[in-house]
Amino acid sequence: QVQLVESGGGLVQAGGSLRLSCTASGRTFSSYAMGWFRQAPGKEREFVAAISRSGGSTAYADSVKGRFTISRDNAKNTVYLEMNSLKPEDTAVYYCAAPPLLRAGVPRQSYEYHYWGQGTQVTVSS
Repeated sequence: QVQLVESGGGLVQAGGSLRLSCTASGRTFSSYAMGWFRQAPGKEREFVAAISRSGGSTAYADSVKGRFTISRDNAKNTVYLEMNSLKPEDTAVYYCAAPPLLRAGVPRQSYEYHYWGQGTQVTVSS
């Protein structure tokens, strides 16, 4: 079992940057791949980025590739999402998530994730 808490959301102008953090409870953080998803009003939750247990592999949605960077610090039980060149269409609630323990690779589908944070709001003004 792992509990996830996101932070770092807020209001930013288009072209600006934000860094989201997600801190996990427990002593097995390095045994979990991690992912970020987002959900805009009236839309389905969508994949943003994922990172493998070691951090050696990452995956991104095409819509954020080249602008967002996912990273992790296993010593701090924290995964990050650095967001640059933000656009109004990036406005959403952002969730971090973890798949089952020891899941390999970088899962992209929400059904592959069992543990979810409460979400943090990101609003990008034009």
